[in-house]
Amino acid sequence: MIDLAFRDYGKDDESACLAIFDGNCPEFFAPNEREDYRAFLGASPKGYEVCLSAGDVVGAFGVFPQLDGAPSLNWILLHPNAQGLGLGSAIMARSSASARALEAAFLRIAASHKSAPFFEKFGAQRKRFTKHGWGRDMHRVDMELPIER
Repeated sequence: MIDLAFRDYGKDDESACLAIFDGNCPEFFAPNEREDYRAFLGASPKGYEVCLSAGDVVGAFGVFPQLDGAPSLNWILLHPNAQGLGLGSAIMARSSASARALEAAFLRIAASHKSAPFFEKFGAQRKRFTKHGWGRDMHRVDMELPIER
């Protein structure tokens, strides 16, 4: 496990987040998603966080309330060099705690077919599969993670 800190995303984090996106593309993200991510970051989304290790941004994610009461986990990315070191587990624990604080029964996750197995390790269940849902050969898997109270 690496030493981690979390803080709110700031405009100065944009280039680091985009570099992490690029490091995960095309393995976990479709290339056409980059502009969507850039636009998302440009809006300075309240609730989006970065993960720091030794002062460097090594991941990012956000849990966002939805009108129907079920929050969603959005734009979770881990630096390729930080994968397998416990960062994903730390993010999932933090995301579950955020959903619990919102008194949600579950957390929605829109994953790719390549990232879905990661979320399944934490108990997320597949609800819908959309072929080429994120782009050519990048299939969308809509999932729900039950939140324990």
